[in-house]
Amino acid sequence: MTQPVIPGMFPDPSVCRVGEDYYLVCSSFEYFPGIPVFHSRDLVHWTQIGNALDRPSQLRLTAETPASAGIYAPTLRHHDGRFWLIVTSVSHGGGNMVFTTTDPAGPWSDPVLLPDVGGIDPDLAWDDEGNCWCTVAGVQQYRIDPATGETFGTPQRLWSGTPKAKAPEAPHLYRIGEHWYLMIAEGGTERGHAVSIARGPSPNGPFEPCPANPILSHRSTDEPVQNTGHADLVQAPDGSWWMVLLAVRPGGGTPGWHVLGRETFLAPVTWSDGWPVVGELTSGDPGAVADLDDFDAGELRPCWVSLRDRSEEHCTTKERSGWLTLHARGSSVDDPAVIFVGRRQQHLSCRARTLVDPAEGSGGLAVRLDEDHHYEIEVASGEVRVLARIGPLRTVVASRPTPDGPVVLVVQVDERTTMWEARSGPDTLTFGVEEADGTVTSLATLDGKYLSTEVSGGFTGRVIGMYAAAGTVHFDWFDYQPLS
Repeated sequence: MTQPVIPGMFPDPSVCRVGEDYYLVCSSFEYFPGIPVFHSRDLVHWTQIGNALDRPSQLRLTAETPASAGIYAPTLRHHDGRFWLIVTSVSHGGGNMVFTTTDPAGPWSDPVLLPDVGGIDPDLAWDDEGNCWCTVAGVQQYRIDPATGETFGTPQRLWSGTPKAKAPEAPHLYRIGEHWYLMIAEGGTERGHAVSIARGPSPNGPFEPCPANPILSHRSTDEPVQNTGHADLVQAPDGSWWMVLLAVRPGGGTPGWHVLGRETFLAPVTWSDGWPVVGELTSGDPGAVADLDDFDAGELRPCWVSLRDRSEEHCTTKERSGWLTLHARGSSVDDPAVIFVGRRQQHLSCRARTLVDPAEGSGGLAVRLDEDHHYEIEVASGEVRVLARIGPLRTVVASRPTPDGPVVLVVQVDERTTMWEARSGPDTLTFGVEEADGTVTSLATLDGKYLSTEVSGGFTGRVIGMYAAAGTVHFDWFDYQPLS
């Protein structure tokens, strides 16, 4: 199977190049900090260098912000010596906003609000006269001053893709050669997802569609990578062109379930008669070394995310040296305000382990899709329990007593490579306790399809991490191990 270049829940990629360096951002939805920022020199190997929205003054998500709301579809561009980031916050007091910096690793500015720009998936492009054009899903275009948020004139409707195709979104506007190109996604971000393009003499059109539209789609095919769309173009220093896009890797039987969320893929682009031709997806690095975090640093690494906010009052590495300490605010992982620190699941098979000291509370290790779909293994009151939440149902699946003191909790995800019937899930999740001799005692094995987007709905993927359900819980380390 073709591998993503950024595996895990990193959808809606937008990319730009400055010299030899590429920078890429993605959606982050209800997670804080928001908008992960990546760097690469070859478009295949990417390193996360920060998160653009890492302060409450930039991003305010409340407990009322539902799962799969929050931060949608950023566009990243470099213009006049600065990086410009435009994004939609789908939350109370949100809307479209612009951030800037001279260093994509941060810090980024506080937001410049665009109160008169409606819609989602905003794009930025500048013409030769210095006018800045903001194009949003629909497809509608505004002339704006990105430094102040002011709009000029009335918004204009542009080409909106194939007639009767739903959800024209993710517009990106480019000046390439003698033409302005308007590239969009259409068909919805599910199995019908596609990329189409049009061109015209100016940023306002009129636009003629490419006769080969859609220029990319895996719908109605047996390709193992599906939902291809929401793309962005970039030119390499050698003159070649490339496309970053989102797609998913469904597994199991019918209808196929994807669990990692929408991931970032890469494809080469050539040109014929002035139109882009998209080649086969380019495979990324299929593996990664084990990732052990012992929490000895003063700050959490950029890969760690929390639900909606993160305050030192509830989450700190400074209270107990070398430990991550979580102070509960909710009552369970079902609570939108639960204190949770996790990282995206990035491999179809993997193992996560953590050493937890629950002496002052209860908590453990969770695999989360949203508040209504998650599994966890929890230590509380001398007992280890495996719990499952699937829609309105929540149950204790298994339990066993445990002696006082720290305990190592384990979850192993195993991709299902053979199916015994059409409804076989994409993977299994086994929860257990690591004994003093290093062996693991399994408590329960659960079907992974219930933690998939096809079951839960929404736009996110799995996040694996640590949580506090009551009181204060300490974690000495967290180990994430990809499995072949």
